[in-house]
Amino acid sequence: MKILVTGGAGFIGSHVVDAYIAAGHEVGVMDNLSTGREENVNQAAKLHRVDVTNRAQVHAAIASFKPEVVNHHAAQSEVPKSVADPGHDALVNVVGGLNVLRACVDEAVRKVIFSSTGGALYGEPDIVPADEDHPVRPLSPYGTSKLAFEHYLGMFDRTFGLRYTTLRYANIYGPRQDFFAEEGRVVAIFASRMIEGKPVTIDGDGNQSRDMLHVGDVAMANLAALETGDGGTFHISSGIPVTINDLFRKIALLTEYKLEPMFGPARKGDVYRIALDNRRAAEQLGWQPRIQLEEGLRLTVDYFRGQISRLHA
Repeated sequence: MKILVTGGAGFIGSHVVDAYIAAGHEVGVMDNLSTGREENVNQAAKLHRVDVTNRAQVHAAIASFKPEVVNHHAAQSEVPKSVADPGHDALVNVVGGLNVLRACVDEAVRKVIFSSTGGALYGEPDIVPADEDHPVRPLSPYGTSKLAFEHYLGMFDRTFGLRYTTLRYANIYGPRQDFFAEEGRVVAIFASRMIEGKPVTIDGDGNQSRDMLHVGDVAMANLAALETGDGGTFHISSGIPVTINDLFRKIALLTEYKLEPMFGPARKGDVYRIALDNRRAAEQLGWQPRIQLEEGLRLTVDYFRGQISRLHA
């Protein structure tokens, strides 16, 4: 199958590309390399250096590659940046996404797989873990733009016959996550700072909880969605809440970190407690997470240890 992955040079997208190639598919990558890195791109994939906000470039890339499936991971994904500049967030996540969908219709793409958000969509959930039918009330422009695009997908299916599957992600961690960034990458930031013996600051009181999922499990969900889940919305998650304080302790053990954390102010737009029920994905996609948190954290710490050793070599 020919598959184009937008954002395929990024943290999650590049792992999805690897999984598709390992399964024998022909893969193209569309990425402007603003946050993605060329070295993340599998050598067997063809890279199209394109910004999704440029409609002409998007159409040209899809027309030249002629994919059967487009996997849409390109996004502005940082909650604080969306709060600071909602217009830019909407430009990338809504207008950029629509450029992709329009080109998909024009070039007879069979299906779009969309990476949405679970953590930023529901606001403070009434029930933990929340299922896909929980009321949506996002606290940030980022969550709002992802929700808007989900509605556009439904419209493009009804009006143009473009099939889709929406995957709502939990908090994803693992190799290739940007440990220089300051947003949404708690495991990467903790691990990289602890390995180097630097102080670690926890936003808020640390009792806020997240649903943590290893990126390898996410890649397998995207593989499953190629042939299943048409018209469906699925949580790709562990279903288990873990507090930031617990994450700190687990990573401190793995890195032999001895310092106590510092605590800073809570961030605007952040949910306090979230976990996502993944039973629908198990039943309809045949997917469930395989990598336990402790194993995933160990793999991730080992990766960052190697990265930091190379930086200091």
